[in-house]
Amino acid sequence: MAQQIPVDPKARADDPRRDAERDDATHAITGDVAYRRLVLVNVVFVGEPDAGDRGWVLVDAGVMGSKGAILSAAEARFGAGARPSAIVLTHGHFDHVGVLEDLASEWDVPIYAHALERPYLDGSAAYPTPDPSVGGGLLGRISPLYPTQPVDVSERLLDLPHDNSVPPLPGWRWVHTPGHAPGHISLWRGADRTLIAGDAFVTVAQESAYAVAVQEPELHGPPMYLTIDWDAARTSVRALAALEPERVITGHGRPLQGPEMRRALQALAADFDRVAVPAHGRFVEKPLRAEDGSAYRPPR
Repeated sequence: MAQQIPVDPKARADDPRRDAERDDATHAITGDVAYRRLVLVNVVFVGEPDAGDRGWVLVDAGVMGSKGAILSAAEARFGAGARPSAIVLTHGHFDHVGVLEDLASEWDVPIYAHALERPYLDGSAAYPTPDPSVGGGLLGRISPLYPTQPVDVSERLLDLPHDNSVPPLPGWRWVHTPGHAPGHISLWRGADRTLIAGDAFVTVAQESAYAVAVQEPELHGPPMYLTIDWDAARTSVRALAALEPERVITGHGRPLQGPEMRRALQALAADFDRVAVPAHGRFVEKPLRAEDGSAYRPPR
């Protein structure tokens, strides 16, 4: 079983007192970045509060059944009827696209993702079945039950530009961080060193139902049961650590900030194989990659 790197709770990037000032069920990280936890995953809202219609962007689209929670948080944060200018996806796993089709249709918005993630988003390929043998807890053991079938949002889907810009988010750049998924990306704003990491690494043991419930801050590699290329995952974590972010929001767990977070991230990057990689597992022995097509299997 992989290990974890404990982080001082004082490194939390969200502030409950500040959150209490707004009744929108989100947790502010900076003035224009907030997140909401939906069961076991986070979605991120980027835009100034009260930005109004088309004045903000949603990053990722939660789990099935979370549409109402996302809509209510968006309305409370940005104003009645406020739609985003786009939805940006870190990747297309089931817990990041749960209500993508419904939201995109209701809001009439484009969806941006990496070109290597497109097959999972246009209905042409399914993700590999998760590997429960990696251990770590209940959520890992039941992972073969998680949906792997693709969504089809091809009519709204746009590839992120090759120049690493994010058209709906001036000042942000996308960083290709594969391993957990072939087209996984993270979002980076250099001006204030804010990182939206997706699942390139996480701050909770996502395999453990207890850890997910308690949300003690710890640094982990990507969720083990669905990471299909550990060599790429290692390279991705090291690339993000080299950015030396000031604050980070991950797809699972609490956001963290400051020197303590950077210390833990550097430790994860330096000791990735011991801390993050499971001792055994289907994808440890035989990684799946976009380059040879092994990451893409026909949908059932």
